[in-house]
Amino acid sequence: MANPKLFFFFLFLVSLCISTFVHSDSHFEGFEAEDDEVEFEESSIDPASLRSPPSQSLSTDPNPNPNPNPTPSPPSDLPKSTPPSATTFDFWDDDEFEGLPTEQHPDLHVPIADPKSTDSNNNTTSSNDHVKPPPRSFTVEIICGSFLITFAINYFTGKKENENIALSWASQFAAKDSIFEKNFSLLGIGDGGDDTPLLLKEGQTTFKFYASGRRYCQGLLATLELKSRHDLIARIYNLVVPAKDEITFEVYMNDDSMDHVVFAMARKKAAKAMHKDFRDLQRFATIMTPPTSRKWVTDDLAVISESREVASDLITDALIDQVFGDKAFEKFGKGLISVHFSDNHPGIHKKLLLFKFVLPAAKNMADMTRLVALVPYYIDLIGRYKLSSQARSKTETARQKVAQEVQKELRNIQQEAMQRRKAERKKMLEEAEAKLGAEAIRKKEAKERARQMKKSMPRMKMSRGA
Repeated sequence: MANPKLFFFFLFLVSLCISTFVHSDSHFEGFEAEDDEVEFEESSIDPASLRSPPSQSLSTDPNPNPNPNPTPSPPSDLPKSTPPSATTFDFWDDDEFEGLPTEQHPDLHVPIADPKSTDSNNNTTSSNDHVKPPPRSFTVEIICGSFLITFAINYFTGKKENENIALSWASQFAAKDSIFEKNFSLLGIGDGGDDTPLLLKEGQTTFKFYASGRRYCQGLLATLELKSRHDLIARIYNLVVPAKDEITFEVYMNDDSMDHVVFAMARKKAAKAMHKDFRDLQRFATIMTPPTSRKWVTDDLAVISESREVASDLITDALIDQVFGDKAFEKFGKGLISVHFSDNHPGIHKKLLLFKFVLPAAKNMADMTRLVALVPYYIDLIGRYKLSSQARSKTETARQKVAQEVQKELRNIQQEAMQRRKAERKKMLEEAEAKLGAEAIRKKEAKERARQMKKSMPRMKMSRGA
């Protein structure tokens, strides 16, 4: 090395040239690479390949290669928990690529169906498709509908049947030239004109008829009590427990037109019940034994009377032959329920005649003509009847005794009411004392003691000296 300075200068120039070449090459390399990338993009880039990669769960699976057919684990009693939501990482910005379609990827944890369960479900579904559902039964609906239709039909037919019975009775006994038209001047309600209704309907089973304008009585009220034919349930019940249509006549006698008379007649079983139920029969009358000296009523009937005189005078031979005798009763009097006459009847009207009969069918209404004829007959008989002096004295004595018993009962009732009021007042005072204090009780006791002492002291009378 002759000249080391020249050698070092030469190395410096060589290194400077190399560094300049390297910098210039890297600068121009960027432009050339961009052209190549443009050509590569135009030829080989697929838009579907630029989509976002699938989300990756933060939880790592210890088994990277799971078995494609895992064995089902046994059922656990613990409730199933929903898998945590997976946190995804975006490897590039989606705004960098515009207009690209987006896809929603399903979750990685997809349940794997068991082929055995799938086959069983398919078999069950196919078997259910072949099985037809059983036909629906409308038995209950048909029964309910039939019952309602039958109930409605029975209501109108039963209502019409009751009306026909009532009208048949009115046309037989209250029309022109009938029994009541001949014996009463006013029939029905109203002024008695041609358009006045004879019957008053108070219900589907109750009809009433009123008549007035006759001597010895204030008026007559007939009440028709019919069976509940409009009620289907009642009609079925009457098939098991028979009932009858009844008519009751109430005759309100004048106060001066009826003597001391207590009399009743009915079938034997009903007569015993009447003697227990009616107070006037209990107090004044007894059940009579049939007399042997004269004709008497049939053995099916029993007579309750205050005296034998009254019974003999009210049951005449004509009535026995026409209604109450053995032969006549089976033909004309079988509809008799009871007859009750009393001048001490319990109620508003003291002097009352009661007749109760059975109503026949509408087409056989004439069968009770003789029973209905008893009503005006007994009105005249009771209105004209007068007791003998001996019978009157007995009846007056009995009525005085009953009046004393009634007054005694009234006094007992009044005393019981007074004692009840005293007990209530005493109870109220005791309750008031219980609420008072000790000082008030002491003052009250002292006051009561002073009053008792004053009451026990002898009274002194002072006189002024002359």
